[in-house]
Amino acid sequence: MKETVRILLSEQEVDQRIEEIAKQISEDYAGKSVHLICVLKGAVFFLCELAKRITVPVTMDFMSVSSYGNDTKSSGVVRIVKDLDEPLDGKNVLIVEDIVDSGRTLSYLLHILEERNPASLRLCTLLDKPERRVSQVVADYTCFNIPDEFVVGYGLDYAQKYRNLPFIGVVTFSD
Repeated sequence: MKETVRILLSEQEVDQRIEEIAKQISEDYAGKSVHLICVLKGAVFFLCELAKRITVPVTMDFMSVSSYGNDTKSSGVVRIVKDLDEPLDGKNVLIVEDIVDSGRTLSYLLHILEERNPASLRLCTLLDKPERRVSQVVADYTCFNIPDEFVVGYGLDYAQKYRNLPFIGVVTFSD
């Protein structure tokens, strides 16, 4: 099967929007620090670009949660592959995610992290597919709402491919 990728959001569009979101986060956390939690692997590109632009003190940690495997649809089974290295007690936590799709994974993750007593817990996502939502999850910061298409690039992958594309693209399959 042949895969083709067409550009949905250009590198310039993504870069400009991350700049805007980082400015808003910096304003919202003025006088405080923010602890970024990167949901691996997809959000690592977004986290790096976002963190560089946030002007308040930033700390970060990494977590790996999976519900996809090598498929284009969420399996609905959420598992923690790598947990956080540090406790969240009293920290202003901002989960940094690549995409909110069905919401199952993030609903689970938000519940788990809330139990760890952060001072605050918010969600920032590069992409949101609200029409795919089956679990109620609302991002505090969203760069782009996108249609229900399978996207890659900027950290998002299909079977571990295309993460390194500097734009957001849509994968189509043909014989």
